[in-house]
Amino acid sequence: MKVAFIGAGGVGFTRTLLTDLLCVPEFKDTEVSFTDISQHNLDMVTALCQRDIERNGLDIKINATTDRREALKHADYVINAVRIGGLEAFASDIEVPLKYGIDQCVGDTLCAGGIMYGQRGIPAVLDFCKDIREVAKPDCIMLNYANPNAMITWACNKYGKVKTIGLCHGVQGGHHQIAKALGYEQDEVDIICAGINHQTWYISVKHHGEDLTGKLLAAYEQNEKLRETEKVRIDMLRRFGYYSTESNGHLSEYVPWYRKRLDEISSWISLDVWINGETGGYLRVCTESRNWFETDFPNWMKDEPKKYDKETRSQEHGSYIIEGLETGRVYRGHFNVMNEGCITNLPDECVVEVPGYVDYNGISIPKVGDLPLGCAAVCSTSVWVQKLAVEAAVAGDDQLLRQAMMMDPLTGAVCNPPEIWQLTDEMLVAQEKWLPQYGQAIEKAKARLAKAKADGTLIRTRDDFAGSNRLKTKTVDEMAADRRTASDSAGKTDKAH
Repeated sequence: MKVAFIGAGGVGFTRTLLTDLLCVPEFKDTEVSFTDISQHNLDMVTALCQRDIERNGLDIKINATTDRREALKHADYVINAVRIGGLEAFASDIEVPLKYGIDQCVGDTLCAGGIMYGQRGIPAVLDFCKDIREVAKPDCIMLNYANPNAMITWACNKYGKVKTIGLCHGVQGGHHQIAKALGYEQDEVDIICAGINHQTWYISVKHHGEDLTGKLLAAYEQNEKLRETEKVRIDMLRRFGYYSTESNGHLSEYVPWYRKRLDEISSWISLDVWINGETGGYLRVCTESRNWFETDFPNWMKDEPKKYDKETRSQEHGSYIIEGLETGRVYRGHFNVMNEGCITNLPDECVVEVPGYVDYNGISIPKVGDLPLGCAAVCSTSVWVQKLAVEAAVAGDDQLLRQAMMMDPLTGAVCNPPEIWQLTDEMLVAQEKWLPQYGQAIEKAKARLAKAKADGTLIRTRDDFAGSNRLKTKTVDEMAADRRTASDSAGKTDKAH
């Protein structure tokens, strides 16, 4: 069996997922290939992972190459964890919208940042799909961890013609939190989640057969810490009746109500941990983590290697899916797949996040039926933003891109149509080198911006505004004061940087 990792230069995901995979006894002779556009990042992560392999006594030699087609040749499975444009593009996803008052915590799924992230990512993954069709095994499956997950997964299945399953750990994280709030261990609480990625709803929460869904609100309101750190999620639970998978900061930027007025954002978020709503929080953590890994890498190589056993295996779905398909062991998880009638009150063609079962027979998705109406309404709005963004990215159609921005809940809550048009022009120009499909549109955007500036009709923006709830990015010296915390954060940070 061969598994190829695209975007392997991100230490957090690559090392975790490889460890998960090699914890399976049957996979001790798996062929592993890493590919990345950065030879430097690839060299560091490969050295770290190869040392883990050797210390665990396995006879596996990682094939690390910047030649993607070579890495994908004869692959049975491809794991995609790229961040197209790296931290440079990510910064513009956050900073340009801030000038217009759009305050994002993460900016990788919806809102202006998430939409542009999709415009960069979709052309790239369609190239990946072309290579997979041409050089990988005929039935190769891609496991996609890259965001915006639903958009990427949608494009790969519809236009890339490669079977792609989108994977995320949001459901597992919320499952753990719900169990803790109710006073139980995670494995004592059974859940069913359904919706779309990062807007998935716990429509069933049971303990020994007893339905506890109606008791969640009281449990969260009575928990001193959670009622301070999860105000948005609790408010959505109160008003829609169901708890949502994503963190307070994530959820707050997908809907129009909690980040629309800059002077009110602080009343909905907490700055104790970035995921609870900090302005540009994930950008800060990713920047700190990459800087720290670059500086502290020699010490990582001196640390104790990872052990390949069940205690070190994470809850990420990827290795369990491959294990189920290859060994027949049944695995139940929540996966992002084409809807095709699974959730009956969302469009068939969209990507939904729903329960799935894996064994020798493949990946089986049971029918969920209708989502609760309010939950379906929230998801439906996002689905249409996703569809517009996917079609825009594939065709290089800036009119559809502008319409996606218009329909985005938070962008539309903050900006009027002329502002959204100018914002889109600015973002196209700022990200020109990662948007090959928009060549003509970008030249026209440059001309419009230049003309508006010359004739005084350029809409004024807050060019010096850094965000109303933002923390300073730590220097390497500041992070060195607590190396354990810095290294733990760098090891957990998602995707390639």
